[in-house]
Amino acid sequence: MNILLWHVHGSWTTAFVQGPHTYLVPVTPDRGADGRGRAETFSWPSTVREATPEELADAPVDLVVLQRPHEEELADRWLGGRRPGKDVPAVYLEHNTPRGDVPDTRHPMADRDDVTLVHVTHFNRLFWDNGTTRTTVIEHGIVDPGHLYTGRLPRAAVVVNEPVRRGRYVGTDLLPLLAGAAPLDVFGMRTEGLAGHLGLPADRCRAADLPQGGLHAAMAERRLYLHPVRWTSLGLSLLEAMHLGMPVVALATTEAVEAVPAGTGTLSTRPEVLARAARHYLAEPEAAAEDGARARQAALERYGLKRFLDDWERLIAEVRS
Repeated sequence: MNILLWHVHGSWTTAFVQGPHTYLVPVTPDRGADGRGRAETFSWPSTVREATPEELADAPVDLVVLQRPHEEELADRWLGGRRPGKDVPAVYLEHNTPRGDVPDTRHPMADRDDVTLVHVTHFNRLFWDNGTTRTTVIEHGIVDPGHLYTGRLPRAAVVVNEPVRRGRYVGTDLLPLLAGAAPLDVFGMRTEGLAGHLGLPADRCRAADLPQGGLHAAMAERRLYLHPVRWTSLGLSLLEAMHLGMPVVALATTEAVEAVPAGTGTLSTRPEVLARAARHYLAEPEAAAEDGARARQAALERYGLKRFLDDWERLIAEVRS
């Protein structure tokens, strides 16, 4: 089949396009938010093909995967008047936790009978008000990077994009306390200047933005993975860290309580407990490696790529029947 989807979430799309279809991603001259085209920092197969709005007008499309509210209008216009959910089967994929009026936040696709609303976590489906729209959950899948963990560097890896702008949502305000327990290496977009913003010595909070391949290797050298996120959907970087064989120290919020089982790390709503856990792993590398190995096994069982793709194939068959 030909599946139209926008390049919105690079990590999620990397898993999705491992399926057996052709994936059409819009591209515009400026490669802006509505036309990024193929990824530059993720490895995508040749079945992911760029298509201009003009090319999409005549392209055969069997399914539209919407991920942002305005994409419905874009699809209608770029597909030459073929309407998602009416003329072309469509699903709406919700990546995010609701913002504002929680837990009464109405989803933009609430009370629709022409699309299926797909949440990436059970927490998200629970907290969004979906109305009468048919909903389902397809949990994340990860392209396995392999058991790369060495933990040779007594530091904690944190992966977050735009920590200054996103602030409390991603737990940026907790980093000074946690940096007192373990020196941090914060990976992600727009992390430069983070130590100065937080008033931390440069060595206690280093920052870097790496492509996925380099990121995985760098993460795996750190002793533990730290996830101080308060209120976002389940971070794929957390699941990638578990696949790498890293022990996890995370706030017990949103879907993390489902993703990180006992024996794979520490979950708590108390930052001081996370700080103690980080110190423990720095002092006990063997314990870190053992918990990390269990984290990898748990992640492979629940968030493996085959299960993810199989779940999507079943849903696609249902939507197109």
